[in-house]
Amino acid sequence: MNLDNKIMEKAATLIEALPYIQRFNRKIIVVKYGGSAMADEELKKNVIKDVVLLKLVGFKPIIVHGGGKEISRWVSKVGMEPRFVNGLRVTDEETMEIAEMVLNKVNKSLVSMVHELGVKAVGISGKDGELLRCEKKYSGGQDIGYVGNIVEVNPKVLYDLLEKDFLPIVCPIGFDESYHSYNINADDAACAIARAVHAEKLAFLTDVEGVYQDPKDKSTLISELTTSKMEELLAGGTVGGGMLPKLQNCLDAIENGVSRVHIMDGRIAHCLLLEIFTNNGVGTAILKDGATRYSHPDDVK
Repeated sequence: MNLDNKIMEKAATLIEALPYIQRFNRKIIVVKYGGSAMADEELKKNVIKDVVLLKLVGFKPIIVHGGGKEISRWVSKVGMEPRFVNGLRVTDEETMEIAEMVLNKVNKSLVSMVHELGVKAVGISGKDGELLRCEKKYSGGQDIGYVGNIVEVNPKVLYDLLEKDFLPIVCPIGFDESYHSYNINADDAACAIARAVHAEKLAFLTDVEGVYQDPKDKSTLISELTTSKMEELLAGGTVGGGMLPKLQNCLDAIENGVSRVHIMDGRIAHCLLLEIFTNNGVGTAILKDGATRYSHPDDVK
C-alpha cells in the first residue's frame, strides 16, 4: 500500500519527538508568555494548545505571563501617559492599581482557554501563597514606583497545584514586607520561578526568532548556544536592547540549576512544540557546556 508522503512525514515527526517526550516526562517546564503573541487571538490559542499538549504528554508546565501592552492600553484609556525609564514602566500607585487589574484579567482569560481544552488550570499572582516576595527596584538610581525586584520565591503553592494535576498560570505581581503590591518584569519572574522549582526547561516566547551572532544579519540565528559561548557573546558587545537582560537572566537560570533555556519567536504558530520536540528547532536552545538537547547536565562528565 502506498501512503501519502505527508502522512509519513507526520509519523516521522512523531518519532522525532519520542526521545524528548521520554526525557522530559514528569519534568517541570516554565513557559514565559508575552510580547505580540499575546495580542493576537489566534496566536494566543496556538500557544495555549501547545502548553496543553505538553501537559497531556507528561510534562508539568507552568505559565508565567506578561501583559505590558495591555497595561499601556488601559493606562492610556483612563487618560494617563505610560512612562518608562531604561525600559522599565514607571508605576505610581494609580498605575499599579491598573496593572494589577489588567494582569489578573489576562490571567483569568488564559485559565479559561486552558479549561476549554479540557485541562484543569489555576490562575494566581505572586501574592498568592506568598509566592514572590519583593523589594523596591530602582533604575539607574531613580525611584520608578511600585516596581519589584524579587528577593524570595516560595514555590509551595506551585508544587501543591502540580501535585493535584493543575496547570499553574502566574501573573507577575509580588509583595513587599508590608504586603504592598509590586509590578514585576515577567522575564525576571519566570527566571526566579524556574530556579525555585528546579525546572528542566525555561522557554521564552518573545518577538525575536532567537539569538543572533550578528543581530543585523538574520541568517546568523544560533540554534544551540552553550553557556561559555553565550558569555563570549555577551562580552563581545553585539547584544543590546531588551535581549541583553533576557540573556543575562538565561545565564543566571542555567547557573542556578535550570537544565536548559529556549528563546523563540512567539509569533510563529506552534513554535513551542517545534523548538522542544524537533532536532533543529525554530529558536535558540541555551545549554550547559557539554549537554545535548535532551541529555541531563548530570550525565555530562
